[in-house]
Amino acid sequence: MAGNSFGEAFRITTFGESHGGSVGVIIDGCPPGLELSEKDIQPDLDRRRPGQSSITTPRKETDTISIHSGVFEGLTTGTPIMLMARNSDMRSEDYHHLLGVLRPSHADHTYQEKYGIRDWRGSGRASARETLARVAAGAIARKYLKEHFGIETLAYVEQTGGIRAEIDRDSVTAEQVEANIIRCPDQQVAQKMIALVEEVRDQGDSIGGVVCGLVRGAPAGLGEPVFDKLHADLAKAMVSINAVKGFEIGSGFAGVEKRGSEHNDPYYIDEKSQIRTKTNHAGGITGGISTGELIYFRVAFKPVSTIRHEQDTVTMEKKAVRLSAAGRHDPCVVPRAVPIVEAMAALVIMDHVMRHRAQNGAQG
Repeated sequence: MAGNSFGEAFRITTFGESHGGSVGVIIDGCPPGLELSEKDIQPDLDRRRPGQSSITTPRKETDTISIHSGVFEGLTTGTPIMLMARNSDMRSEDYHHLLGVLRPSHADHTYQEKYGIRDWRGSGRASARETLARVAAGAIARKYLKEHFGIETLAYVEQTGGIRAEIDRDSVTAEQVEANIIRCPDQQVAQKMIALVEEVRDQGDSIGGVVCGLVRGAPAGLGEPVFDKLHADLAKAMVSINAVKGFEIGSGFAGVEKRGSEHNDPYYIDEKSQIRTKTNHAGGITGGISTGELIYFRVAFKPVSTIRHEQDTVTMEKKAVRLSAAGRHDPCVVPRAVPIVEAMAALVIMDHVMRHRAQNGAQG
């Protein structure tokens, strides 16, 4: 009931706060026999961690992960896996002036209304620091999917503010994504994006963007009717990420401008006698079930709410005040959101792979 768990057959439960002692996750449903150590998880956390570049928050956290259960002699045992990373660079004093103030577009007011209490130190559970746990769990799902099924999840920054890159989804590589600090595979457009974020940062403001997510190698047949459609679970996974305000799969909202004769994906038989589609406006999912084509989707992130500009707000005593927020925050979240999107996509696909195999047996 508390909303801290995600998934069915491959299920995660996250815990911890931004300024608490640690952040972590319990993973239930990971099959036994997977070779696993901290070295398999840490690289993805290093891509998500704060302080990694000039356009991210200066908070310094190593995000060093440790495995506390579910692994014996280097192999998963099939029992729950507990992962945890200690917080070290908390500066709760940065938030003392916010103790009785509701920050615009933050979860302060809504958490207070729901629970009657809120953790004012860096937003508590509402902080994006919770996504560390998702990325750690997602690293395990990504490893299993890659090694056992050849399935890969990849994401990249497609748009920052009004600057958008035109990317060939079929050929983009992880190396291209990681070649610059904004994580846009178009290196020329990336420099324009970086300049925009630096300008916004120097002005004490923030900017949003769009991350494109890909799932390569997913077989046809993943997904559950009616409420657990594959794209419905992907949508829930992505919209559950902090600062996300929009999700679309395949042609998305642009599809409304097309006629059915343009938008339908005609079938054909390829050289391997496999059923394929000539186009992929559906984004690799039809009727809530994967088609075997590339799964692609877009995730819209709003501008970060914490800015240095003065804003109108109120106190807990309902008095009007002006607020200029302090603290260490990203001027744009999309570079660090890339590994989060990859992780959440992997968790969804892993869950549906496990459910598909349980229902369909060997032929699944």
